Amino acid sequence: MPKCTGYQESVGLGRRGFLQSLGMGVGAMALADLMAADSAGAELPSAKPARLLSDPHFAPKAKRIIFLFQSGGPSQIDLFDYKSELAARHGSELPAEVRGEQRLTAMSANQSSFPLVASPFEFQRHGESGAWMSDLLPVTSLVADDLCIVKSLHTEAINHGPGVTMMQTGSQFPGRPSMGAWIDYGLGSGNANLPAFVVLVTKDKGGQPLLSRLWGNGFLPARHQGVRFRSGRDPVLYLRNPAGVDGEARRLMLDRIGELHRLQLERTGDAAIESRIEQYELAYRMQMSIPEATDTSDEPEHVFREYGSDARNPGSYAANCLLARRLAERGVRFIQLYHQGWDHHGNLPQSIRKQCRETDQATAALVNDLKRRGLLEDTLVVWGGEFGRTNYSQGKVAAGRFGRDHHPRCFTMWLAGGGVKPGISYGETDPFSYNVAANPVHVHDLQATILHLLGIDHERLTFRYQGRDFRLTDIHGHVVRDILA
Repeated sequence: MPKCTGYQESVGLGRRGFLQSLGMGVGAMALADLMAADSAGAELPSAKPARLLSDPHFAPKAKRIIFLFQSGGPSQIDLFDYKSELAARHGSELPAEVRGEQRLTAMSANQSSFPLVASPFEFQRHGESGAWMSDLLPVTSLVADDLCIVKSLHTEAINHGPGVTMMQTGSQFPGRPSMGAWIDYGLGSGNANLPAFVVLVTKDKGGQPLLSRLWGNGFLPARHQGVRFRSGRDPVLYLRNPAGVDGEARRLMLDRIGELHRLQLERTGDAAIESRIEQYELAYRMQMSIPEATDTSDEPEHVFREYGSDARNPGSYAANCLLARRLAERGVRFIQLYHQGWDHHGNLPQSIRKQCRETDQATAALVNDLKRRGLLEDTLVVWGGEFGRTNYSQGKVAAGRFGRDHHPRCFTMWLAGGGVKPGISYGETDPFSYNVAANPVHVHDLQATILHLLGIDHERLTFRYQGRDFRLTDIHGHVVRDILA
């Protein structure tokens, strides 16, 4: 298969010349077709989602991704990576040979002492797979045999901004397209009436800020950026007709805007105008599709019980997990959840309990719900944050009040469904959970593997910008074939 390059490389003519040669341009023709439908209830035109690949590079195992991003850096030591050595050495110094030349954050770099801190939580093996989990995750532990737990993630990023940006865009530096944008660019949406890439952020959470660049399109066309849903009555602003404006008036307005865009596109061939036209098209179709997708009133009572008491509270993590399942059912390609609050520099035992109370039940419910509906087989669920936490205390060890600093050298994430092996733990850390000891998985390797499961060769999904070909994994990344089913 020929290498996939940017749109402007795909025809002999330049993009501007190609569109001008068509006279009206494909985007404008699509808009004209859309505007011909009667706003009072005529059947919508059949819109084929724009995408780069006519077919995946190879047969996909997953059709969609749900990424449950835990922002702040969950402690692998207190959740998944059980270490008896830490219990034996609790309070003693981190051996210099274990730390090596590890760069520290400014928050602990001036410490003269690095006392090891064992997890205060009880660990047990769960399921037939015997996966280690702490008692912080009583419900997630029940789906242990559905999970592929990767304990050997590592990254170069040591602070939150670069770390989250690296996980979502493949680079520590702002400006690159997000993972969801790359996937939309390659595959398009599974439902022309909904965005290909939706972002759900837990409301009323503190922590490090989540900037729109994390779901941005970067240098890809603007239509590939993620659509962030708000909590409450209007997930997407301005879809409803304003007070005093009926359907006929809105139709007239859209017709006139379409004519102006069409004229400008004919004159300039500007790709940004084409993206704007497509966004108007999608917004019109979403007037009906978004309310239907986000209205959970048709869910049976047992589903709300399964996801937890917060599932009826729009914008909560539980409600977002339930909404993620509904969006997955309707063909949304990439559903990104963000849950802040995992940055536990102090008071970790109390703070991490709160985080797990908010997320444990709904996370497991999502896996079970997808499985029950036959969706887990071709839906990849990913859980994790931007890095892990240190095995030593930030500051002095105080009973019940210690914290852990950022730790990029090893952390744990898990995947479920979508073509990964269930019921396995992959990779190992050393006895201190400080360094990767076996089967390292870099962030770029994770990204390459996610794309592979979608049927995309990460080395061939490229976009030419400023004289070079870019990709999500840059010049790095290897598919972790050992975890593929």
